[in-house]
Amino acid sequence: MGVLVINSSARTESSSSRQITQQVADTLAAKGATVSERDLSAGMDFVSEDWVMAGFTDASEWTDGMQHARSVSDKLIAEVKAADTLVIGSPIYNFGVPAVLKAYFDQICRAGDTFSYTENGPVGLLEGKRAVLVISSGGVPVDSPVDFATPWLRQVLNFIGITDIHVISADQQMTAEGRVDAALEAARAIA
Repeated sequence: MGVLVINSSARTESSSSRQITQQVADTLAAKGATVSERDLSAGMDFVSEDWVMAGFTDASEWTDGMQHARSVSDKLIAEVKAADTLVIGSPIYNFGVPAVLKAYFDQICRAGDTFSYTENGPVGLLEGKRAVLVISSGGVPVDSPVDFATPWLRQVLNFIGITDIHVISADQQMTAEGRVDAALEAARAIA
């Protein structure tokens, strides 16, 4: 089984979401899974005009900018396609996902590659995969009316065909003790 861990916390040290995604990865690796990681803390290319225009231009006519934009997206999509399980670590920043995680999904949500348009609307092409969402927050309760991160992640994963989704929350860490320990235990159980 292939596991892709995607970490989006700006904190590389003392990050609870990274600690929990590592627990999931270690548990799966102990069961024989091959684990790879995509760390988004260094940034991610945003969708640009070159990225968009590459989708409407024959590859033989791509500019250097189009080739670069498409190569970044191709690499990220290949990583997702190769994985059986995605482990996505996301803190809640200002009620939503970090901008870098949004940019990542903008890169991998690509018509013809991860979803297709049909007469009945878009259909996800990455069926049969599992996702484990590790959501951390200082004060926002996961799945509350002010949590726009968790529902958005579920929606975008469903959009590309991933419907087997498990959530591990380490929320409200500023007001409730033991949230990370409980999430680490949940990580061992889910993995």
